Amino acid sequence: MATRIAIASSSQLAADAGAQMALAGGNAVDAAIAATLVSINSEPGVCSLGCGGYVTVRPPGRTPVTLDGYAAVPGLGEQPPPDERQAVTVHLEYGGGIDTTVGPDSVAVPGGIAALDAASRQFGHVPWRVLFEPAVAITRQGFPLPAASFHYLEYSGQPIFGRSAEGYSALHHPDGRLKAAGENIVVPHLADTLERIANEGAADFYTGKLGRAMADFVQANGGRLSKTDLSAYEVLQRNSLVSRVGCWEIATNPPPAIGGAVLSAMLQLMSRETLQQWDQHSLDRLIAVQRATLGYRRARLDLSEDLVTDAGYLLEAAGAGDLETLIESGSTCHSSAVDSDGMACSITMSAGYGSGDMLPGTGIWLNNNLGELELNKRGLEPGSPGGRLPSNMTPTTAVSADGEVIAIGSPGADRITTAVLQTLINHLQLAMPLDEAVRHPRLHVEFVDDAYRVACEEGLDIRTDQPTRHFPGLSMFFGGVGAVSWSPRNGFAVAADPRRTGGTWASTD
Repeated sequence: MATRIAIASSSQLAADAGAQMALAGGNAVDAAIAATLVSINSEPGVCSLGCGGYVTVRPPGRTPVTLDGYAAVPGLGEQPPPDERQAVTVHLEYGGGIDTTVGPDSVAVPGGIAALDAASRQFGHVPWRVLFEPAVAITRQGFPLPAASFHYLEYSGQPIFGRSAEGYSALHHPDGRLKAAGENIVVPHLADTLERIANEGAADFYTGKLGRAMADFVQANGGRLSKTDLSAYEVLQRNSLVSRVGCWEIATNPPPAIGGAVLSAMLQLMSRETLQQWDQHSLDRLIAVQRATLGYRRARLDLSEDLVTDAGYLLEAAGAGDLETLIESGSTCHSSAVDSDGMACSITMSAGYGSGDMLPGTGIWLNNNLGELELNKRGLEPGSPGGRLPSNMTPTTAVSADGEVIAIGSPGADRITTAVLQTLINHLQLAMPLDEAVRHPRLHVEFVDDAYRVACEEGLDIRTDQPTRHFPGLSMFFGGVGAVSWSPRNGFAVAADPRRTGGTWASTD
């Protein structure tokens, strides 16, 4: 009997790509990879082929691992003189107001394709070229502009995505109007590029024709990405960061990434109390836990010189329930998949806010991960060449004592960890069905200068003396969780966040 699969992703197009892999004899990893390839190439502004990210895989009966394919610091090869480096900081009103640095010198070494290749080789069943078939077909015929992309491009379409003539023409009408959500988008040359990577392999993106063209373009226009940076890039495999909540073992992105440690700390602190519902006491606890953990991150992790040690201290304090010690101290795409053999795969990818530069003749929008200032506090000089940039991404899997497996994750910048936290608490501790756990209203502690405030959705009875920012209904500000589960008793459950236009698919007997 063929392996059955369930998948949740950021669009129905992406979920349907995962379904094609199930019909082709694939497993959860194949489905998640195919869905990711569609997501990153059909959500302009939100992500792109020039991205980086993480793949967390829980093979049945084996240690969960995370493949680190996140963006790396360039600079290993020949560099342009400092006075010829080209980058500019722009202000966008998106998300309440952000500054981000764009242009060729904001481009980091992209590791997304390498991570997908490594996951396919180690855990997948379907040939590499087959994984690309849905993405090639969708980008060749065109795809509807997603609402999330449109919302971002309303702010960034001119100052960022106006930097490339080919990219600009893909997103705008001839008279300069941004295409509306749902209008057809055909990115010039992108389908041909995807077909090339499918046939030539991931190596072409790093050491072949595409890689050479990418490095030449960036360097010719004032960036640091070189052929040496691309050829030296390696996917790093680590054992996932594992924590326990009741009968559940949860595996997520380990240090030196930041997001997984923050999520694990919050889960440990929340699980120290028995929760039965979101009443005033439990909401106060949630606010206190977020304030402590996110405050520690802000004070210690964002500019840490030793993330492994500082994240270890966070987890040690959380394990002891020491809230007081902690207080004293984008854009992304996500796909989750599980299968009936018990395999779980969670993939999150990001290109930052996008550099706005497109490699001519390829359809590849380059990332601006060096310029994602709210995450990369050091800006364009974040550390030694080859080192990984900091990340919020938390692709996560979980397994219970009775054999239920979950894959979960979310886009959402610094709201990723709090979105995944609350969804897991809803399902694991409050026993909500998975779709209800995803839909339930959320809150997020925000820091403004040296003070904090509580952002919350309608439906939570928040009573606090702190400043509070209320959102009517559900808002994409609070993430876009995609979660799937499989259990021997109940089979599949799938949930795509209504805060974004997600999609799901599950095999039927």
